[in-house]
Amino acid sequence: MSTPEPLARLIAQFATLPGVGSKSARRMAYHLLNRPPEELREMGSLLSELPDKVFPCSVCFSWTEKERCAICSDPKRDQQVLCIVEKASDIEPFERSGIFRGLYHVLGGHISPLDGIGPDQLHIAPLMERLDGVREAILATGATAEGESTALYLERLLTKRGVEVTRLARGIPVGADLEYLDVQTLVRAFQARGSA
Repeated sequence: MSTPEPLARLIAQFATLPGVGSKSARRMAYHLLNRPPEELREMGSLLSELPDKVFPCSVCFSWTEKERCAICSDPKRDQQVLCIVEKASDIEPFERSGIFRGLYHVLGGHISPLDGIGPDQLHIAPLMERLDGVREAILATGATAEGESTALYLERLLTKRGVEVTRLARGIPVGADLEYLDVQTLVRAFQARGSA
């Protein structure tokens, strides 16, 4: 059975999404074919509006509909504490938990020389411009080799500017069995151990 060209192109587009393989992309495309036409038109309309209606915040580079996002515009947020993340989607867990009431800065990725991404390709220069009045910068980069090297790079820059730099704790997740942990996680947890 040959796949109609519009459907094949949709499957190919879905397959470019993170975490979506060819089988999942095919299932999603065929699922959409069974939806009512008005739902598909609404979805298409929403997708076509995204580039014109959602864009990076002029301050923190998170996604917004206005020049400044709601977090950067909120005077009740702690202006002296800045949480630095790789992607805008990294902000959501902090906000959902309500654990952090400061401001954010989205780097737009991490340093990855193999992919041709250096500090100049990230939002590091605007970060350095935001440091007046900031007393603490929380580095919340990923626990990957690239995330770690990005955090070390930023730590050097920020400490030179007199900003206190902290990192999110890394270690053994609650409910995890030691035998299934990777070595790097176990080493970090051991080195960051505290009193019982």
